[in-house]
Amino acid sequence: MRFSAQTAQPVPWKNGSGVTRELASHAEGGRMVWRLSLAEISRDGPFSAFPGLARIHCIVAGAGHVLSNAGTRLEARLMEPLAFDGCLELDCCLRSGACKAFNVIYNPQLVSAEAKVLSDGRVSNAAGGQVVLVVSGSLELSGGDRLIPGEGIIMENAASGEISEGGAVIQVRFQPV
Repeated sequence: MRFSAQTAQPVPWKNGSGVTRELASHAEGGRMVWRLSLAEISRDGPFSAFPGLARIHCIVAGAGHVLSNAGTRLEARLMEPLAFDGCLELDCCLRSGACKAFNVIYNPQLVSAEAKVLSDGRVSNAAGGQVVLVVSGSLELSGGDRLIPGEGIIMENAASGEISEGGAVIQVRFQPV
């Protein structure tokens, strides 16, 4: 299934302090397994907590921010996936203006998730459930499908492709627990 940030409608954050674009989600038996979104972070303030869930947060535009509370300090930097417990109540302090972040929120009782940033070159044939989001450049999948920035695809089966020179893709792999 393909998705696009350009056609995803903005919705308020859980805490009402910003907006996100839900790109895709997967549920089983009425329970959320995972959700992908692209959030616009334009001001300092509280970050939404998601008790019982885990998060991967990756800045895709802007200088990033710091998430913190009395006992935790997490540095969110450009194109560096940051995994943390969704139950943490954190405050966000922007580094240098607004930023955008790709978010994976998932149920760790149902799946594990791992994200990595891939740059220009070949995307190896990866088995199992995965999602890719093009951040820059393009991704030419075997079979002829071409994705541009802001577009992604959910793949249930093995897939490979070629990232354009100077391009960057975020790949998220899900494994049942």
